[in-house]
Amino acid sequence: MRDVVRIAAVGDIHCSRTSQGSLRELFEWTATRADVLLLCGDLTDYGMPEEGRILVEELAAVGSLPKLAVLGNHDFECAKHDELTHVLVEGGIIVLDGESCEVAGIGFAGVKGFAGGFGEWALQSWGEEPIKRFVHAGVEEAVKLEAALTHLRTEHRIVLMHYAPIRQTVEGEPPEIFPFLGSSRLELALNPHPVTAVFHGHAHKGRAEGRTSSGIPVYNVALPVLRNSAPDRPPIRLFEVPRPRDGR
Repeated sequence: MRDVVRIAAVGDIHCSRTSQGSLRELFEWTATRADVLLLCGDLTDYGMPEEGRILVEELAAVGSLPKLAVLGNHDFECAKHDELTHVLVEGGIIVLDGESCEVAGIGFAGVKGFAGGFGEWALQSWGEEPIKRFVHAGVEEAVKLEAALTHLRTEHRIVLMHYAPIRQTVEGEPPEIFPFLGSSRLELALNPHPVTAVFHGHAHKGRAEGRTSSGIPVYNVALPVLRNSAPDRPPIRLFEVPRPRDGR
């Protein structure tokens, strides 16, 4: 048995009706190099169940490899996210939405996240009712993340989300859209916990790596970012975590 658990992570696959065969080679490559696969949102282009079925077919290339996912904003586009989630779960994918689970002795917590901005420029809940609802959506996602992490008791804890928890990994995008790419409220939910690493997508032109203010490593695994940051390798982030001491 290896002394590490190998994690593969990618987001923003944007599987569409015409994606048959386009992802299979990447997933076949991943199956020989990872023990767990994380899918960090925007799994589909429009959130249509038929797109989800195509993704499930493509994921058959990873065989019995455990697959964990969160949804992204694109997966909500057609308001069929419940149907899409059902398709993914039926296809053997664990879809996390404020829940946690344990795989190979490693704890995983997943949440979509939301927008709102970073640091002192984060949008605050005052003024018009639509602004308050927008901010509340971000707060709710942070609360869900906090709850998911609280339930974990594993030595190592991995978080997957779609929106960014820090400004660093969205830098490279136009500054005008930073508030729509993530929220510091997610970072505030992360920092009190012994999190080993965080993986997110959404910011296609962002930076590949950063850290929270408490030092937690954060990786932007949006497919375009992976392609640009390492053009000589398949676009997937590989990350190793020491296998738990109990040997599971």
